[in-house]
Amino acid sequence: MTSNGTPAVVQTSGPARSGRVDWVDYAKGICIIMVVMMHSVLGVELAAGQTGFMHLVVAFAKPFRMPDFFLISGLFLPLVIDRDWRTYLDRKVVHFAYFYVLWVTIQFGFKAPSFAAETSWTHAGYLYLESFIEPFGTLWFIYELPIFFVVTKATRRLPPLLIWGLAAFLEMTHYSTGWTAIDEFGARFVYFYTGYLFADRVFALSDRARAEPRLALAALALWALVDESLVQLGVSEWPLISLSLGVAGACAIVTTGTLLARAKWLDFVRFCGEHSIVIYLAFFLPMAATRTLLLRTGLIHDVGVMSLTVTLVALFGALAIWQAAIRFGANFLFERPDAFWIAPRKAPAALQAAE
Repeated sequence: MTSNGTPAVVQTSGPARSGRVDWVDYAKGICIIMVVMMHSVLGVELAAGQTGFMHLVVAFAKPFRMPDFFLISGLFLPLVIDRDWRTYLDRKVVHFAYFYVLWVTIQFGFKAPSFAAETSWTHAGYLYLESFIEPFGTLWFIYELPIFFVVTKATRRLPPLLIWGLAAFLEMTHYSTGWTAIDEFGARFVYFYTGYLFADRVFALSDRARAEPRLALAALALWALVDESLVQLGVSEWPLISLSLGVAGACAIVTTGTLLARAKWLDFVRFCGEHSIVIYLAFFLPMAATRTLLLRTGLIHDVGVMSLTVTLVALFGALAIWQAAIRFGANFLFERPDAFWIAPRKAPAALQAAE
């Protein structure tokens, strides 16, 4: 951010591959793995009626799991926010709307029979229509993200620190209306706007971590201790504490991603980050199938091991579905067809900011 309170031009840091910033993909990989883990673990524990050792990992990550995802989503926005509205809406709204409509239909197709069995097919149809105003299942993130993009561009002429302050206030109120899009806007927009407004500082943090890895590791250890302590004390969701933990956790993920990129470790995490949209869209099917199979057969008795197994199958299963789609010509499942572009297509190297 510049001295007059406006977002600075982002100077990307770290080695790039095909126009990509390495640590960003690592950070996104950590995020998507944690999201899949959360849905897998909580789903297994709910169905089994008990918790396992994986619950501790999910609880530890709760304060920062979604904040860091949204912060990273806002990082590259300063580079594109001044585009004309047609191009901007194509990249930031139509892009996600296409995948939401497609995958909410696919998910609903699997769940509709059970909905109809509980009530009626008419009610199941009503639930499908309702999913366009009330985000369905795991897809709420790509429903919410376009709202953030539009609000940020629409308010860009207003004082940025005022917008950030209002967003921070909304997060600290912890209001609840019962409508996901409204509630998640209040809970998450501040992190997205933080990524947008302070992108230059985030990249500077990454540069510092890359230059001083020992200091970065010490800071991560301190952060982990504080995060875990506040979670165990049951105060991690208190006003101001939740905001502080969200921002601190997002910075920790940036630092961790940078250190992994610097050491060139765990390339699978980077791969997951490069294909986070693929995993996010498709993981629900292998997750649900594996959970049902393990619970019905009793092959694994330990809930923690079962949760870990479901998490891994969900991750690899999503990537397998993506590869099968490519092989059998169903690319439309993960790539927006030409008919659904309302502006000229961009070069593949520029995809990182929109994924």
